[in-house]
Amino acid sequence: MEWQFIVALVVMIPVILLPVAFVWYLNLGGVWAAIRKARKAKAAEKELASEKKTA
Repeated sequence: MEWQFIVALVVMIPVILLPVAFVWYLNLGGVWAAIRKARKAKAAEKELASEKKTA
């Protein structure tokens, strides 16, 4: 490989990978928020069911 090609790769790889990493970050953040929401809903449902049994 010629040195110009290597320099172009070194410059372009971060330019390409940074937006990809940002999109992955947003997707994982959304998945994590959905998991937390589901866990809270399940805990609230379980608490409501236990209150109905005791009442």
